[in-house]
Amino acid sequence: MTDTGLTSSQDMALTSTYDTGLTSSYDAGLTSTYDTEVPVTQAFESAGPRPTDRPGRQSTGPAAAQATGLPGTHDAGADRITAPVHISGPSGPWHKVREGMDLRGNAVVHTTWGEWLSVAVADPALRPLLGRDWQRYRNTADPTIRYRFVASRLAVKFTAAAALGTEPAELDLAYKIGGRPYLRGLDQIDVSLTHTDDLIAVGISRSGRIGVDAEPADRQMSFELLQGHVCTPAERAELDLLPEQEQVAGMLRLWTLKEAYTKALGQGLRLGFTEFGFGVDSGGLLAPDGTPAARDEWAFATHRVLGRYLISVACHDSGLDTSRDTAARTMLDEGFMGAVAELLEADG
Repeated sequence: MTDTGLTSSQDMALTSTYDTGLTSSYDAGLTSTYDTEVPVTQAFESAGPRPTDRPGRQSTGPAAAQATGLPGTHDAGADRITAPVHISGPSGPWHKVREGMDLRGNAVVHTTWGEWLSVAVADPALRPLLGRDWQRYRNTADPTIRYRFVASRLAVKFTAAAALGTEPAELDLAYKIGGRPYLRGLDQIDVSLTHTDDLIAVGISRSGRIGVDAEPADRQMSFELLQGHVCTPAERAELDLLPEQEQVAGMLRLWTLKEAYTKALGQGLRLGFTEFGFGVDSGGLLAPDGTPAARDEWAFATHRVLGRYLISVACHDSGLDTSRDTAARTMLDEGFMGAVAELLEADG
């Protein structure tokens, strides 16, 4: 779903450091989501009742298992991505984030708006926690939007602090063109933020780019309306063989994987979803004709969380000799952080 809550896609060219792994290049100047006269929201909403309300057999095949993150998922390299951890607000459990960074070089957390309510409305330390985002918080008139903004930024900062062994207020959260968050002075650390309904999910990695996407697990997608704009020919052929319920489940899984992958690249919906694919029964990156399009530098995983959401993660291994000691004191440039501290004090 939404990556940053901002209005535009990140306007940046793909670099050799984070190659797509595909055999062809893409036009990054796409101006519409899928170059279609059928609005994507209409394609979602017109799908009718939920699969559980429709007659026919239950979805039990591989596509259904993958779309829900249940046993049976075969996403490529999923064992290299730390399973999402549920964080109940500032209290954590944050040690699981640190464990994920130590073991796999990445971590993914999910939480809900309500679990940050006490901090967002009553914590006297909110201003130093938000740092540069304090003015945006104060200038946002709508209380619901203001609260959700606070919750998402705190989730990012607390996650990064747990991963780096520091305090949330010590980190300077900034934004690239288009709104993708990053940590000033920590170029080796990549961060991705997404939210849908009341869910917030944050991904963090020290080994390369990371992208996360989330959708309600019962969200309806019209296979008939969207297949030509979301699926490659190979994906359409696989989904055509499935019962309707499994088509919906498989389509939703593909959607979240593709969003996660393009977010990791910094392209979002600017990269056409029909230009790359995933196997319905496996998660490896594929060319439109279904042939493998990448080596093992990319890892993908889809999980069902809180019983009602799907989270897909795309994680790139840059192949660089990254430090396993990701404590902030080890990775930060002291001169840079001194300047940051002065700026934060001035803002205060």
